[in-house]
Amino acid sequence: MDATASTTADFWFDPLCPWAWMTSRWMLEVEKVRPVQVRWHVMSLAVLNEDKLDQVPEEYREMLKTTAWHPVRVCIAAARKHGQEVLGPLYTALGTRFHNQGLGHGRETIVAALEEVGLPAELADAADSDAFDAELRASHQEGIGLVGQEVGTPVIAVPGPDGERIAFFGPVVTPAPKGEEAAKLWDGTLLVASIPGFYEIKRTRTTGPIFD
Repeated sequence: MDATASTTADFWFDPLCPWAWMTSRWMLEVEKVRPVQVRWHVMSLAVLNEDKLDQVPEEYREMLKTTAWHPVRVCIAAARKHGQEVLGPLYTALGTRFHNQGLGHGRETIVAALEEVGLPAELADAADSDAFDAELRASHQEGIGLVGQEVGTPVIAVPGPDGERIAFFGPVVTPAPKGEEAAKLWDGTLLVASIPGFYEIKRTRTTGPIFD
């Protein structure tokens, strides 16, 4: 493994997921300490769970049927109309409000995030429209197609053996590592991706997301 080689990491997120938020903040740290560029993509907890609604708690079920569609639709609309490169800044603006500031997931919060990154407020109208759902599902399926079923968000894809893209759910980590700790976790991610047949390391979570 050459830690100096330039690497692209593809990252699929749902703005509502606190664990994806943790991992995404780690990836921003990785960009500072390793020659890595993150390409941001949207996946959807609503799409992921739409065939499993009878298996989730009622409160979560109602969120998946309504609120969970709104931010991802707005993200897809923003990328469609203003380019894929807006996803990283928009995700940061949304996630900071959702997770760090606890401002809720309503239209006012979404509009504020859009305006922060210089995007038109009317993109928030996409939250209640299915106009971009086909593109949302395609983006979601691209990530799931790489990593497989029975996973959640985030999904990260990195170079594996012979240049193929290897995707994992996670890493799930809290708080987001910084500096050399971020670099070590990234190096380890590339290392396990380089091993043919490697699939999973896991332990029970004993701590919730810790937001800076």
